[in-house]
Amino acid sequence: MELKFNIKGSFKTSDDASPATEAIDEFINEANETILKKGAPEGEGANVVDWNVDGSKINITIESGRYVRAHDALLRMRKPLAKKLGKDYRIGIRGIEIDSFNISIPSENQDLGELKIPYVTDIDYNDSVIKLSLDVGESELQNRVPDRILTLMEDKIAALRYGGKAEHWEVLWQSGKKEPKFFDDPTKEMMNRGWIKRGASRGQWIHGPQLAKLFRTFEKIVIEEMLEPLGYKEMMFPKLIPWDVWKKSGHAKGVYPEIYYVCPPKSRDPEYWEEVTDYYNVTHEVPTEKIKEKIGEPIGGLCYAQCPPFWIYLQGETIPTNEFPLKVFDHSGTSHRYESGGIHGIERVDEFHRIEIVWLGTHDQVVSESKALQDKYRHIFDDILDLEWRKAGVTPWFMAQEGLTGTSEQTDVGTIDYEAPLPYRGDDGEWLEFQNVSINGNKYPKGFNVKSQSGDELWSGCSGVGLERWASVFLAQKGLDPENWPDEFVKRFGELPEGIHFL
Repeated sequence: MELKFNIKGSFKTSDDASPATEAIDEFINEANETILKKGAPEGEGANVVDWNVDGSKINITIESGRYVRAHDALLRMRKPLAKKLGKDYRIGIRGIEIDSFNISIPSENQDLGELKIPYVTDIDYNDSVIKLSLDVGESELQNRVPDRILTLMEDKIAALRYGGKAEHWEVLWQSGKKEPKFFDDPTKEMMNRGWIKRGASRGQWIHGPQLAKLFRTFEKIVIEEMLEPLGYKEMMFPKLIPWDVWKKSGHAKGVYPEIYYVCPPKSRDPEYWEEVTDYYNVTHEVPTEKIKEKIGEPIGGLCYAQCPPFWIYLQGETIPTNEFPLKVFDHSGTSHRYESGGIHGIERVDEFHRIEIVWLGTHDQVVSESKALQDKYRHIFDDILDLEWRKAGVTPWFMAQEGLTGTSEQTDVGTIDYEAPLPYRGDDGEWLEFQNVSINGNKYPKGFNVKSQSGDELWSGCSGVGLERWASVFLAQKGLDPENWPDEFVKRFGELPEGIHFL
């Protein structure tokens, strides 16, 4: 079976349309061969399969496949039909009413669970077909709501089909075996030595002088060995992300379970908050229920993916051709993700530190820059950090974050993950993803309407250097004692600083 649409509705007329029955019949017969087929492959398109006039209503039933969808066909008919009725019969069309709207989607795998989708009143699973019943009106048809519902369902079906496949992870390169210098959990050892303490918030750490210097050394290596030689310019990206940014970047499709939300106060007037402050002063408890009543709707969230707010800087701009490839980076603040049930050590946290690397240019420039970054990472991991590691091609990060699956239609779009073994997990233990390089195609330039002076299609890429992840891998393989660290790294690190002592 193929995708099918069936819509039953009516054109509401300004007067009894019965005198125009013959003209309506002529119009529908012609429409079935012309405007309802326009833009569709041969033999495709929409068809009016039933109609009648009932006083000031023209009832109509339309069926279609994927091309010239039934709801689009109904909208296509309105203007020319109104013109015909107005000119010959002085009858106007005042609106469209929808009595029923069904979409039948073929799917072998129907285990989608209990779904609550806006405007969908019923979902029926039967004989490899998912049938959706929609409650929509003319406004929803014009705003493309049915098409978005269909896209959402097809993504969910694809996710079930794709989720069980192995093609979304493939080793591309692997270093030689390195003999580890350490076999304990580095987080536990750092806690024992006083290098770190848990922060007051969930999934948060306070990094002492030793680990702070390790982080700064990693940053120095990345900047001096990679970003400066490749011509990257430092910028500072916002860390509070409004919904409008996530709409354009695509994250609004699926980011909700993992973000920390930001709600502003409804008023800054101290009197408005007096009962809250009085409650705390009397009880020494923060009245969160009272606070909920005094804050506004979420305006967005804390930084989740670091590069989207950068694109507001370029939004709507046309950039001179000689600016490309445009290359920038940011390491001005923390990122935040709600890791449900997955918190462990410093490698899987809710608050983390990262260098975000972004580049923009033509297809060839973006692909070339990805290769240049990969060469630099290999130099750092082999010659300075002396890690055991591997590269793997994976589902592009933005497809995973947006709830999308499958492969991109744009050749060369994709993500490379860098992974390293954690010796304390055993010979067959966990490999930790600690680095990535992504080519995102035209996703961001298109989403934020960024253009080139030459008119060439723009692509972009990004790469996130997670300092907690780098530390987790490096310390798991080399330990906490600098005498076991590679000479090239120690040259850049210097002396281990004294920590803070307690009685």
